[in-house]
Amino acid sequence: MEIHGSGEGPAAAVPAEPARHPGAGPRTYLVVAAFLVAITAMEVGVFYVPALARVLIPLLLLLSASKFALVAMFYMHLRFDHPWFSYVFVGPLVVALGLAIALLWLFGHIGTTGLAVGVSGG
Repeated sequence: MEIHGSGEGPAAAVPAEPARHPGAGPRTYLVVAAFLVAITAMEVGVFYVPALARVLIPLLLLLSASKFALVAMFYMHLRFDHPWFSYVFVGPLVVALGLAIALLWLFGHIGTTGLAVGVSGG
C-alpha cells in the first residue's frame, strides 16, 4: 500500500496500482486453443490419407513442432516474458535436438539407404 498525503492532516491509505504485465487475454488463449485443436485434427487426418504416406513422418513432426511452439509461446508465457527466458528455454532444446539427430545418424537410422555396405546382388 502506498501512503498519499498533502502534509496536512492524516494521510489516506490508497492501494497502489498493481504492476501491469503485458500478456494475452482470454480471447487469445481461446484462439490458440482453436489452432491447437485444428492442428491435432490435421495430424489425425493426415494419417488416413494414403497419398501422404511417403511424407507422413516429416509432416507429423512439423505439425507437432508447431503445436509445441504454440504451447511454449502462449501457455508457458514465453512470448510475453523477457527474451532471456526464451533463450534459456530454446538453447538447450536446440542442443538436445542436435544431439538426438547426431545419434540417429551415428546409429544408421537416418542418412542411409538401408542396404549393407559391400553386399553385392547376384
